[in-house]
Amino acid sequence: MELVGMPGVKGPGAWKSFVPCRRGIVPPLQPEPTFFWCTFLPPAKVHRTFVICLSEDTVVFLACRSQFPRTCHHVGEVANKLLIYSPLALKFRSRLAVTGATMKPPGPVYTCSKVLVLLSLLAIHQTTTAQQNDIDIYSLTVDSRVSSRFAHTVVTSRVVNRADTVQEATFQMELPKKAFITNFSMIIDGVTYPGIIKEKDEAQAQYSTAVARGRSAGLVKASGRNMEQFQVSVSAAPNAKITFELVYEELLKRRLGVYELLLKVRPQQLVKHLQMDIHIFEPQGISFLETESTFMTNELGDALITSQNKTKAHIQLKPTLSQQQKSPEQQETALDGYLIIRYDVDRADSGGSIQIENGYFVHYFAPEGLTTMPKNVVFVIDQSGSMSGRKIQQTQEALIKILDDLSPRDQFNLITFSSEATQWSPSLVPASAENVNKARSFAAGIHALGGTNINDAVLMAVQLLDRSNREERLPTRSVSLIILLTDGDPTVGETNPRNIQKNVREAVSGRYSLFCLGFGFDVSYAFLEKLALDTGGLARRIYEDSDSALQLQDFYQEVANPLLTTVTFEYPSNAVEEVTQDNFRFLFKGSEMVVAGKLRDQGPDVLTAKVSGHLTTQNVTFQTESSVAEQEAEFQSPKYIFHNFMERLWAYLTIQQLLEGSVSASDAERQVLQTRALNLSLAYSFVTPLTSMVVTKPEDQEQSQVAEKPVEGETRNSNILALSVSHPDSRSRNVHPGRAFFRHHVQGAPRAKTPKTGYLHSSARGSSGQAGISGFRTNFGTGGFGFRKLGPPGLPGTSDLAAFHPFRLLALSPPAPSNPDSAVSGVNETKETFMTAQTPAFIQAPSAILPLPGQSVERLCVDPRHLQGPVNLLSDSEQGVEVTGQSQMEKAGFSWIEVTFKNPPVRVHASPKQVVVTRNRRSSAYKWKETLFSVMPSLKMTMDKTGLLLLSDPDKVTIGLLAWDGPGEGLRIFLRDTDRFSSHVGGTLGQFYQEVLWGSPAPSDDSRRMLRVQGTDHSATRKRKLDYQEGPPGVEISCWSVEL
Repeated sequence: MELVGMPGVKGPGAWKSFVPCRRGIVPPLQPEPTFFWCTFLPPAKVHRTFVICLSEDTVVFLACRSQFPRTCHHVGEVANKLLIYSPLALKFRSRLAVTGATMKPPGPVYTCSKVLVLLSLLAIHQTTTAQQNDIDIYSLTVDSRVSSRFAHTVVTSRVVNRADTVQEATFQMELPKKAFITNFSMIIDGVTYPGIIKEKDEAQAQYSTAVARGRSAGLVKASGRNMEQFQVSVSAAPNAKITFELVYEELLKRRLGVYELLLKVRPQQLVKHLQMDIHIFEPQGISFLETESTFMTNELGDALITSQNKTKAHIQLKPTLSQQQKSPEQQETALDGYLIIRYDVDRADSGGSIQIENGYFVHYFAPEGLTTMPKNVVFVIDQSGSMSGRKIQQTQEALIKILDDLSPRDQFNLITFSSEATQWSPSLVPASAENVNKARSFAAGIHALGGTNINDAVLMAVQLLDRSNREERLPTRSVSLIILLTDGDPTVGETNPRNIQKNVREAVSGRYSLFCLGFGFDVSYAFLEKLALDTGGLARRIYEDSDSALQLQDFYQEVANPLLTTVTFEYPSNAVEEVTQDNFRFLFKGSEMVVAGKLRDQGPDVLTAKVSGHLTTQNVTFQTESSVAEQEAEFQSPKYIFHNFMERLWAYLTIQQLLEGSVSASDAERQVLQTRALNLSLAYSFVTPLTSMVVTKPEDQEQSQVAEKPVEGETRNSNILALSVSHPDSRSRNVHPGRAFFRHHVQGAPRAKTPKTGYLHSSARGSSGQAGISGFRTNFGTGGFGFRKLGPPGLPGTSDLAAFHPFRLLALSPPAPSNPDSAVSGVNETKETFMTAQTPAFIQAPSAILPLPGQSVERLCVDPRHLQGPVNLLSDSEQGVEVTGQSQMEKAGFSWIEVTFKNPPVRVHASPKQVVVTRNRRSSAYKWKETLFSVMPSLKMTMDKTGLLLLSDPDKVTIGLLAWDGPGEGLRIFLRDTDRFSSHVGGTLGQFYQEVLWGSPAPSDDSRRMLRVQGTDHSATRKRKLDYQEGPPGVEISCWSVEL
């Protein structure tokens, strides 16, 4: 008797014949089986030997540490649970992984030995479906209220256990890293179990048992770049209802000209009542509002409602059950990803805006109209061996783009380092076109090799600036910056982090600022952060991903345009107290300075403020004032605020600044700063790095858990998310940004895998023997052409026929009784059968599809194959749009296309790999076939799972882009709503919307015409082409084909 092979385990010797089991190999079972037959799965194919033992009434699954064990240890020592699914009767003994599992089959063992595993695997789907439906989320709401940049978000999830057994309900969501959790509670059958904020040391000591079991720190973990994951599980009795509520707060930071509120959505099931409300109130006035989503479908788009007036905005997402579905045939939710709100406020050339509420004030300062100051920047680039491969390539790409962005008023130099440091130029050089080109060539030749000598490289940069300063080469009141990029800890020269920090701090001596970029997770972020903060700079982690180059460019853009230096805020001493940080080293374009404080009792009726700083040529002072009574009245609308929000804003900002200050403080100063931050955290119930929240549970369940705030750089690989070990899929995995927001699951629900699919493009052969649709003939002839002004010609004597849609047939191969090795593996192996047409050629997708003016059916298919260099494809000054592209020589498609809009100022750069959208110097990368839904004033961008990108507006021409991966791969473009072009439209494609003259067809052949466009004659031929305007695989059409 033999046991069939498991899926994924192939080759001779993977399974041995069943043999009589030696005594002692199986732990004692009660009642004791009468006889055992066993087989071993050797460790060459899996992590350890697995043993399956069969008797007349028992099946035991074991795991052994060696291939030929004397005894078998249980998998329970490694994982909490081993789940065995089977349609046969199962008897679970205590904890499955520890004592084994027994099952009594309905007949003798030999009748089911070959199909046992097969039946078990087939039962997984049914079991999973039933379990996923046991815990039902019947209500899920997100209420986020933003008042003067301070966001207060409440997430409420209501679930019910519809099973007749106890199930585990898990509340899982993600919140921004900069946010502080302020409350979490569970209401179970009417009883509230609150979260209690305590000092971290006290909480850890009180719940030492939970800490020892590794559960205390598991409630909040870093997830992705900008988010943290919060997760709590609780047992739910049959028919029990549970309400989870989590509250968190954050101060939205202005970055590259916008504030961003980030929410993540992933309920993992259809929800009867799902609603998200975002209320924004900005007394200064809302100047710009954009909503973006990575999960929005056309159906969900109808459920997104945005309303706005001068000072208020309301964004609501309230989809019905049908709108939540991925498709009418699927009962799966489409909500899985980001919902992002971006906005900015009106501001004037003044001292900013002072806002007052309930005895507290906040002062926002970001004046308009200031000129960018010249800068002296030294780029210090790590080229050690660990930077080899994609890291150095992305660094080169980013550095070249950054060099292009330098202003002619700037000076710069490059230092590369590995075991030693090397200067590109002996001194700083002006950012002239000649010097930038030379530096670009140098950057392109950087190679990775050697160790990491950070100390010598940074000190060389400081000495370079010192020498230029002594030689009076630095412009008066210019800004000097050192930008360090490294991916590892120091390994050569001075390697002690404390000594390096001391050396750099003493060398800089307050004259320059060091900005540190840590590439990946092999570098100590804490080391870089202190190095930067000691010199008035900042640190940032660069995540290893396809957009790493964009991350580097975006960081540079944040510091590329200094507007003011040495900025100080002054307020009357009799008016305010406990003011947050009131002096700053730099003000960069697109950022904002924020100062908050308390108003003194019996203070003046008008609060005045003076802000001073240094410009390039002079000192400048801004003055502003605010009436206390008028400001208090401004915040009386309860719909847009929450109680004492400005006091909480002050506490939040104070804690953040105290924690940041403690990084570069001495030991004695650090203790003082952390003590004050701790007291404020406890007073205002914030979960910070100094506090923990104890999550209480019913007495009969697992003892209370502790939620702690993760600290950037405290652990390596912090973007790896480890799920609860009690889940059967409890392995560490990298969580894609936007993948988890709330989740309710039951133990034992495995994840389904979707087979990879694709398309096959071809055309059928007609019965006449010619390639094409049956019955369709194409005739080419010659004839005389006479020009006359006509409308566009129609079809050449035949109707447009329906397209032939090739498809791929997916079939599961049933197990063959004669081959036991395939009986199980056939379940997971997918066989592909291609239905192909017998044709020697494929129907081509043209580079561009243009609807002819005044026509709804006729189209031009344009292929600019013979145009060299970047081409102006389309421009219309009245529409405010310009399209350029690079054609692929001698074949259809483009290697890149760039669309630039004047209002709003947006640039969309498409390449075959990705789409990069730049808004106000801020770039975001989107991979093709990722869902994108972005709505901003005068522009809507959408991309669906087919990869069809549409740029539209009710008053603009619609531009469609597609990365075609079929035959003749490359970028494609098409236009819609072309009647909106103005008379000024031009370009290689735009010219066809000027006056076009069609030549008369020959009487014997109307499939070829001549057309004259702006004095140039083009040959147009009626051909069959592939229309991709609705996405791949496309449909076959007849159009007029023109090659340029």
